[in-house]
Amino acid sequence: MKSIYSVFTSLVLIGTPALAASPYQAGQYNLDPMHSKVGFEIPHLVISTVEGRFNTVDGKIALMDNFEKTKIDANIDLASVDTGTAKRDEHLKSADFFDVAKYPKMTFKSTSIKGTPENFTLTGDLTLHGVTKKVTLESKYLGSVVDGYGNKKVAFQAKGKIHRKDFGLTWNSVVEAGSVVGDDVSLDLRIQAAQEKKIN
Repeated sequence: MKSIYSVFTSLVLIGTPALAASPYQAGQYNLDPMHSKVGFEIPHLVISTVEGRFNTVDGKIALMDNFEKTKIDANIDLASVDTGTAKRDEHLKSADFFDVAKYPKMTFKSTSIKGTPENFTLTGDLTLHGVTKKVTLESKYLGSVVDGYGNKKVAFQAKGKIHRKDFGLTWNSVVEAGSVVGDDVSLDLRIQAAQEKKIN
């Protein structure tokens, strides 16, 4: 007689192929803001960090048969910044930092992809605070699935760093230990996108 553990293991193994993410299919995809994360982390008071995210993002991914010809465009609403503290978020939106009244969006347009879907370098133009700089992200394609509504979804992960002063974000204050706000910002992107449906 099989143990409960062995029966459970068998069921998991049987079910795994149906749940596994499949290789991508070329096509046009729209970023899914409800299931995407544009996160960041920055040093604070030298010994700790502050984490945050932008809650409003949209964009397109043109996934090509030749993967290195894939194009990615994204738009981020800077007023959607969320660090978990309303007072800090308001400061970030002010002229000391993002100045969202003057520069409401941060945009990214890919210019180069090198590598394979499993491990590639994504380079593009990041525009923030009226300044455009080349940014490189270490990235990977996580797979594609069909959701419960019949929509094909793809997912990517990307990580990298930017130097905030390169974009004119220079506000700071000093305490005994050093600068209140660090200069290097770590980026962590988890992007999901849905394939555009063809209209006959």
